[in-house]
Amino acid sequence: MRALPQIDKVLRTPDACFEGLTDFPYLPHYAEIGGLRVAYIDEGPRDGPQVLLLHGEPAWSYLYRKMIPVLVQAGYRVIAPDLVGFGRSDKPTRRQDYTYANHVAWMSALIEQQGWQGMTFFGQDWGSLVGLRVVAGMPQRFERIALGNAGLPTGQEPLPQAFYIWRAFAMYSPWFPIGRIVKAGCSKGLTDHEVAAYNAPFPGRAYRVGARVFPTLVPDGASDPEGQVNARAWDEVFKQWHKPLLTLFSNRDPITKGGYKIWQALVPGAQGQPHANIRGAGHFLQEDSGVEVAQALAQFIHNNPVVSN
Repeated sequence: MRALPQIDKVLRTPDACFEGLTDFPYLPHYAEIGGLRVAYIDEGPRDGPQVLLLHGEPAWSYLYRKMIPVLVQAGYRVIAPDLVGFGRSDKPTRRQDYTYANHVAWMSALIEQQGWQGMTFFGQDWGSLVGLRVVAGMPQRFERIALGNAGLPTGQEPLPQAFYIWRAFAMYSPWFPIGRIVKAGCSKGLTDHEVAAYNAPFPGRAYRVGARVFPTLVPDGASDPEGQVNARAWDEVFKQWHKPLLTLFSNRDPITKGGYKIWQALVPGAQGQPHANIRGAGHFLQEDSGVEVAQALAQFIHNNPVVSN
C-alpha cells in the first residue's frame, strides 16, 4: 500500500454548519487516516452484506440520503465515506495535497483500517475514479461492482466538450457555488434546503480547494501518469473481472453519456447482468432517481450471492 502523505495545513468544517439537516439523520463515524479525520456513514445491520457508496464532485455523503434507507431496509450495511476535502472529512488547504494518488491512498487506508470486506462497490463521478482504483488495488475485498454515471479514464479516450467547460469554470471562475453546481447537474432540481446542505461543508473559499482541483486531475492525454495507472487497472483487473458488474447510467448526463458501453463490452462479469438506463435523471442520478437506483442495486446484490469455495 502506498505511503500516506503528510498534510500540514488542514481545515475542519465546524459541526454547526451541519445543523438542521433534517433529511440526513445519520450520525457520522470518524477515522484518523494519515493525520486527517475522515468521516463516513455506517448504517444497517453489522452482519449484513456491505455496500460501499462513494460520492463524486463536488458532493458529499448527503448525496446518498435517498439510497441509504432503501438499502438498509433490504438488509445491507451501508458505508458512505466523505472523500478528503468534502463533507465532514478534513480539508487540506494546499492544492498540491489533492492528487489522484492521494485520494486513492486515503480511501484504501480507510478500508484497510476498518477491515471492511465482502463489499459491493457503487461509485459515481469521482467516486468511481477513486473507488475503481481502490478496487483494483484490493480486489479481494470486493464481491461486486455497480457503476452509475461512472468511469476510469486512461487519457486515451476523448472527453466531451462539456467536461472541458466544467474544468475551465472550476479552475478560473471567482464564483464557485457548490450547492448551485450540484443543482445544475440534477434534471429535477433541488430545494433551497438541499442546496444549503451541499453548501454546508464549505463555509469559506479555503474549504473549497479540493472541489476546485478535482476536474484538473482527470487524465487527459496518453502521457498522463495516473491515466497510465488506470490503463494497467483495466488490463490487469477489470478486463479479467469475472465477479458481477452492473451499470446504472442515466440518459440525461452530458459528461458520461454512453460510458456504460465499454464496461459492458470489456468486463466478463458484466455479461448477462440487468444493466439499466435510468431515464429522466441527470448527472447526479442519486438525487433524481435515488430510490430507483437503490432498488436496482439491492436486487443486483440479491441476485448475485457470494459463492463459497
